[in-house]
Formats: sequence, C-alpha cells, structure tokens
Amino acid sequence: MGENRDKKAGDAKALRRLAGRARPRLRRLDAGQRWDALVVFVGLVLFAIAWPTLQVTHHVPAGVQPVIGGLAALPFLLIRANPALGWAISAGAALVIPIVFEPFPDYGFPWQVVHVMVLTALLVAVSMRSPLQVVAVAWVSTVLLFLAHAPGQDGRGWAVGLTGLVIFGLLVRWLVLSRRELARQEEVNEVERARRAVLEEKARIARDLHDVVAHHMSLVVVQAQSAPYRIEGVSPEARAEFESIGATARDALNEIRGMLGVLRSDGQLAEHAPVPGVDRIGELVEGSRRAGMVVTVDDGGLPDPMPDSVSLALYRILQESLSNAARHAPGAAVRVTLGHDGDLAVLDVLNDRAASGPAAAGGANSSGAKAHSSGGHGIAGMRERASSVGGILGAGTDAGGGFAVRARIPTALGMQVSGGPVQPT
Repeated sequence: MGENRDKKAGDAKALRRLAGRARPRLRRLDAGQRWDALVVFVGLVLFAIAWPTLQVTHHVPAGVQPVIGGLAALPFLLIRANPALGWAISAGAALVIPIVFEPFPDYGFPWQVVHVMVLTALLVAVSMRSPLQVVAVAWVSTVLLFLAHAPGQDGRGWAVGLTGLVIFGLLVRWLVLSRRELARQEEVNEVERARRAVLEEKARIARDLHDVVAHHMSLVVVQAQSAPYRIEGVSPEARAEFESIGATARDALNEIRGMLGVLRSDGQLAEHAPVPGVDRIGELVEGSRRAGMVVTVDDGGLPDPMPDSVSLALYRILQESLSNAARHAPGAAVRVTLGHDGDLAVLDVLNDRAASGPAAAGGANSSGAKAHSSGGHGIAGMRERASSVGGILGAGTDAGGGFAVRARIPTALGMQVSGGPVQPT
C-alpha cells in the first residue's frame, strides 16, 4: 500500500509539472488558437472513449474498431473549420454503421453514444454557421436518419429534439449576426461622428477666420480709400498707391470669402475654447476709430458673470457688424449699445446712411442695406453664432435709412430665447 501511495504521489507531481510547462504556452495562444486546441482535445477524448467501448456496443472486428471509432468521434475536429463537412461525414457513417455492423442485443441502439453526441453537436454548428439551404438539408436528413434507425417510437422523440436543437442554433446565429450588425453600425456611426466633428471644426475655423480677416482687411480698404481725403497735400503718385492698396485688399478679401465656402458646413456648434470676449470690445472699437470710423458706445452693462461662449459670440457679432459698416457704409457714424434685459445680453449696432462723396466708393449704395445683406457669410454667420448659444439676431434697414443689427443672447447655460429674430426699428 505504501508503494501505491508513493506511485500516486509521483504521478500527481508529474501531472503538476506537465501542467506548469503547458500553462505558459497556452497563455501565448490567441482566442482562436485556444478554441482549436480545445476542439482537438475534446475530439481525442471522444475517440479514446469510442474505440474501447465499441467492442461492447457493436459486432465489429478488432482490426476495424479504430476506423469505426474514428468515424464516430473524429468528425468533431471539423466543428470550427467546416461543420457542414464534419456533419456529412458523421451522418454518412451513421447511415452505414447500423447496416454493416449489428449492435449487441443488450445494447439495442444503432449508434454509440459518442457518435450521437458528435452528430448532434455538428448539427447545431451547421445551424449556427452554414447557409440556410445547408441547414435545411442537414436538419431533414438527420431527422429521417433517426426516424429510420431509432428503435420503436424513439425516432419521433429524436425528431422533435433535433428540430429544437436546429431552432436553438438558428436563434444563436441570428443573435450573433444582429450583434455584429450593431457593432458595424456603431463603427459607422463613430466614423460619421468623427467626420461631423471635423466639419464642425472647419466651420468654427471658417467663422473665426472670416470675422478676423474680414474685419482687418475692411479697415485696410477704408483707410486706403479715405486717406487722400483725410490727409492734405497727397501727391498723385501717393493717391494712386492708396488706390492700388485698396483694390488689392478688396481682391484679397473676395478670394478669402471664396475659400471660406469650402470650410463651412451645416450644424455648427458652439466653440469649445472661445477667445476673445467682451473684455476686448474696447480694443475692437478703438481699432475701428483709428481706421477713421466714427464709433460711439453706450455701455449699459452686460450681465456678469457670462459664459465664455456667449462672450465670444457677442465679440464676433460686434466685430462683423463694424466690418460691414466700414465696408458698405464708409464715413457713416456707428452707434453701439450694450446692455442686458434680465438674463439676456443685448447688443445693438446701428450705422447711419453712407456718407456721400468719394469716401462712399466701393460698391455700396447710399443706404448700405443691399450691400450689407448680399454676398459673403457675414449676416448668416452672425445669426449662426447667436443661434449656437441659444440667442436670436436680426439685421436690416432701419427707419432712418441706416442699417441695424440687434442681438439678444441668454447668459444662462441651456437657456433658449423664444420667438423669431429681433427686427430693426
């Protein structure tokens, strides 16, 4: 007994050593390789069961027993690689074995238990992975096989059970396909979200680029056109140079507007890191005055604190309004009104009729209204800015013949101004 215990202890140690050596190798395998290894292991175990038990279930010569045992168990090895082929081999063997080899009387079943297990497993795998036509053939053929060879009335029960297995496999198949389609759709949606994010970023860049470049280029045009009339004793050569500067600046401004159309898109969102803001409105107004514009500011006080997105929107709307006034109504006085109405920030920009004479040259009509409202992205961009932070904006000719821009923007996050755009008075 002591020797037996020592032998068992030695065998246990050998198995532990073997498992310890195999574990690192298994960890290096990916999921598919691990499944393949499991299939091979199960197939070999089934074969190790089918071969020795064949001599107690069927009248099979000893030399043929490994072949019959292999036909019963080894088709399981194809359950991942080609389940339809594995099922065909197993079903073909199940059709031939009861005819060629008679079972023992005390066993009374046409196939080994291992053979039945492998055949049903392959039928489920076919239901899950093969084309529906192959599934139908495998189901009907297997049901007929059991109806023909199962003893007594057992064939009907097997037919019902096999049908249930096929339905189960189809349900698993459709569940997996729906999950894959959902994952694919989520991937498509993620790509679409990324594409829209790029378009929104392009739109943000386009708005900022338009506001900044158009503002400063407009001031360059105004200064170049008005310089001969503001400065005494300008020579003809200097006058021609100023005209050339103004024409070049206008051409550059038109080309920039054309390129901005490529960057713009629908569905713009509020900026994520908005700068500058209302704290730099004074610098903006002072720059316009240095360019020769007559700008007065009536500051009634804006709400404080104010979200950065609202502050940026007010700054850009005022910047674009001053650019439009300089470009389309040169020489006209501009009045800027800042204030609040409860939680609403209020911005009104009104310019008078364009001054008559040479300073009004450049394509604007006497009121400036048509030039304000046509071409470019100015007014549309201002409306988009106001709308992106929940506000409204109106622009148009006022009763005095000038042009007015009126914006009402909420300063509370998530608030939305109701009603249509505010109209000039």
